[in-house]
Amino acid sequence: MRPRAVILVVIIILLTAIGIYYFARNEKTITNYPSGGTDIIAFGDSLVEGLGSTNGNDFVSLLSRKIGESIVNLGNAGDTTSDGLARISQLDEYNPKVVLLLLGGNDHLKKIPVADTFKNLATLIENIHERGAVVLLLGVRGGLFNDKFDTEFEILQENYNTAFVPDVLGGLFGNDKYMSDVIHPNDIGYGMIADRIYPVLMGVLK
Repeated sequence: MRPRAVILVVIIILLTAIGIYYFARNEKTITNYPSGGTDIIAFGDSLVEGLGSTNGNDFVSLLSRKIGESIVNLGNAGDTTSDGLARISQLDEYNPKVVLLLLGGNDHLKKIPVADTFKNLATLIENIHERGAVVLLLGVRGGLFNDKFDTEFEILQENYNTAFVPDVLGGLFGNDKYMSDVIHPNDIGYGMIADRIYPVLMGVLK
């Protein structure tokens, strides 16, 4: 074998080894995956409830049809993260496998301190994890131009090893094609949200 070919083979072997080491070191383990639970639950505010959509076209219903399994919808319009804490005991009626958690938008609208919002979200995640379920954290923005939430959601995801979809409303705000009002999507917008969540949800259901 020519020296140049030998060098090339060595380089390929080294790059492969480095790649394997890198991905093994950075591979994230999702807390409680695979879960022994049975129920898929969506827990959150009006976006989970599906305000602005027609019957059956909220993102929870759309996801349910995509995956061929029922998803319990525990969305409640107007809820802040504090409201979510006050009713997290609703999960006692189920055996959660995966909980889609979407809260925070109303905290921003009501000018609740960011630190309080994410402290509450952390407590919610801990509660769900204690039940043996996977958390699929759904991010929202904390402002159109100066988003204070994006980094905080990433920190939560890293600290608690949740599944994560950032900024589920990204690209929808301000576009009448996707929104029923200034806050809530229409059927098309909810369809886009479902498409963003679907591959991540399937990843934790396998």
